[in-house]
Amino acid sequence: MIEGSVEVTGTGPAGGRHPSGDYWERGWVVVNDVFTHDEVAAVKRLAMDVARAELEGKEGDDADVDLDAQGNRMPRKVMTPFLKDPVFGRFALSRKLRSLLRAIVGAPVFMVSDQIFLKPPRVGSAKPYHQDNAYFRCSPGDEVVTAWIALDDVDAENGCLRYIDGSHRLPVLDHHETAGEKYNLQPAAADIDLSRESLARVRQGGVVVHHSHALHTSHANTSSRWRRAYATHWVTETVTCKVGTLDRAYFATHPELYRDLEQH
Repeated sequence: MIEGSVEVTGTGPAGGRHPSGDYWERGWVVVNDVFTHDEVAAVKRLAMDVARAELEGKEGDDADVDLDAQGNRMPRKVMTPFLKDPVFGRFALSRKLRSLLRAIVGAPVFMVSDQIFLKPPRVGSAKPYHQDNAYFRCSPGDEVVTAWIALDDVDAENGCLRYIDGSHRLPVLDHHETAGEKYNLQPAAADIDLSRESLARVRQGGVVVHHSHALHTSHANTSSRWRRAYATHWVTETVTCKVGTLDRAYFATHPELYRDLEQH
């Protein structure tokens, strides 16, 4: 195993299987112990500092906040962290994460965009079922992937990801706006086979990797714990898009910054 890479053999949820096998069978896979406690702690502290500063400055919109029982605004999300501090960029572009994704997808991948989801204790809101490629509109879908890095231990109580196993084999379904949440798109309930739902529990520092067509959701955080995660979205060099996803990609809009952070 080269320095900075992740040994992927035997880290899939089935125990002894290579995670790429689980990924292509189910459309998602959990790989634990990718990042160290210290790596995660530094990113988590910075994420909270940025989120609180933006909240105090009233930056963002309703998609970036949750409300507690008294109606106080709580940080829900940090958009484009890559552009806000090089600590985020070095973390997201780490050689070991890129090595893991290349092993699963089968080709080098390049980061398009990112967000940090915070899902605060007791009030962190749910995210409805959706496919990422309903937003991205890229093809081939097999070469568009999300790496969701757990910054906390994540389970059912604090809002882990949930997947419809095998849904990555579906086309991109018709999605509609969620009532009262125009920033959330979701397919018709009839298109979601809940009998095939599985939970993606993951330890702090682990990564959940999922296909761009995989139907996924997360429930509200009903626990007393935060559920913070760093979501990164990637494509191979052969991907094309019907909308401006690639035009807005970090490697296109900030090539020098991208190259610099990629070297660390």
